[in-house]
Amino acid sequence: MIRIARRALLAGLACVPGTGRATPVRTENGWTQDWFHEGFLNLREDLEEAAADGQRLAIIFDQRGCPYCREMHTDHLVQPEIEGFIRPRFRIVQLDLHGARPVTDFDGTVLEERALARRWRVTFTPTIIFLPEHAAQRMGREIEVARMHGLMPKPEFLALFTYVAERGYADGTGFPAWRSRRQQG
Repeated sequence: MIRIARRALLAGLACVPGTGRATPVRTENGWTQDWFHEGFLNLREDLEEAAADGQRLAIIFDQRGCPYCREMHTDHLVQPEIEGFIRPRFRIVQLDLHGARPVTDFDGTVLEERALARRWRVTFTPTIIFLPEHAAQRMGREIEVARMHGLMPKPEFLALFTYVAERGYADGTGFPAWRSRRQQG
């Protein structure tokens, strides 16, 4: 009888809808999120598609074995407040700091992920590069509007996404000054 009750309980739990919480996915190259954009790695096209959907484009460079990348995926991006803010507002393209997949930069240059990382001067992981709504035909490093070097604490992490979503950079204000002004007012 206990066995039957336990089976009934487990069967009932299997029918309960999920919480909708983001779940990190472990791959052979490290961690990812199931809601990250899987495209053809043509960054100009990714930017245009994001803009057409009312989203901003952000490029995440990470690498296998990076403890801060794992923390970003398993701790930061699964927080309902963080995931709930980022997911509808940003299209995220994930690249591997040491990867070999071909990527087309905004100026049309095709490079492997690792060569693009060098071109854009990415040296830490995770690095998140935020792009404008529309891009001139120049390499990404020249048009980015903000960059996260390494992993920030959760409040600053979310604040940086907010800064970009609200175009806090539009008047020339850097992220630290913008955040300080918001905290004071």
